[in-house]
Amino acid sequence: MSEHELDLAALSKVGMMRQKQPDYYVMRLKAVAGDMTASQLACVAGVAEKYGRGFVHLSTRQGIEIHYVHRDHLETARLELQGAGIEMGACGPRVRVIVACPGEETCRWGNIDTKKIARELDRRYFKQETPSKFKLAVTGCSNNCTKANENDIGVRGAIEPKWEAGECNDCGLCVSLCPVSAIERRDSDEGYCYAIDEQLCINCSVCTSLCPSNSWVIGRKGYTLYIGGTMGRVPRFASVLKKMVESEEELYLLIEKAIALYREKGRKKERFGHMIDRIGLEAVKEELLAKP
Repeated sequence: MSEHELDLAALSKVGMMRQKQPDYYVMRLKAVAGDMTASQLACVAGVAEKYGRGFVHLSTRQGIEIHYVHRDHLETARLELQGAGIEMGACGPRVRVIVACPGEETCRWGNIDTKKIARELDRRYFKQETPSKFKLAVTGCSNNCTKANENDIGVRGAIEPKWEAGECNDCGLCVSLCPVSAIERRDSDEGYCYAIDEQLCINCSVCTSLCPSNSWVIGRKGYTLYIGGTMGRVPRFASVLKKMVESEEELYLLIEKAIALYREKGRKKERFGHMIDRIGLEAVKEELLAKP
């Protein structure tokens, strides 16, 4: 490998990618969960004006890129950004910036604190080396705004609904509103009941959020964990590793085991999902879900 190729590899680790135009680079900036302050955005705009061509590109993963930065200006531009608390992103075979939706902080459907989880995953894994690129996404509910099932690791907020008979006015709205027809009205000794098919249920919050009599309540709350998604050259929707993970502790343990398994058994440039297909989903799930 030439000195120049070594230089390119080093730049890639800190989010600087060579453009097709000779000596010009893209600077990929880190924005965990898509968040930047107004003052940081002002700094980005200034750097783009001074060292780029006065525009920025908003990436598909909640990031900002500054294009057309000459290689002679890369370090100066990086230091200016660093002064505003802006870190560089990541390229190549390593963990990329974690994306997340607003979650329960501002979204009426959000079931989990997505930003908190994204920051913790960033602290643990950002820029760690992996056999190929590795992407993580956190989404607050089954609306799946950050496409958890298209990422190597996807975390989705989940609730397990519970029907409270004493509050129900038998309006039947839940039956018609359930997006997967998982709720059924049944006759019972007490007159009637509403039951849910746990296999069909996608653990969204439609019934608990929209029930006019508040007879559908949250029984359990947690996370659905997906593994092996990718939208690259050979797309693959992620598989559900566990439908209801109840604690953050278990969530982080399973993610740690998944990444460790990928490092151990993944081949160079092989995406996590393709490794899963090669080994076998059931074998991977058995290993990851095994008790320590």
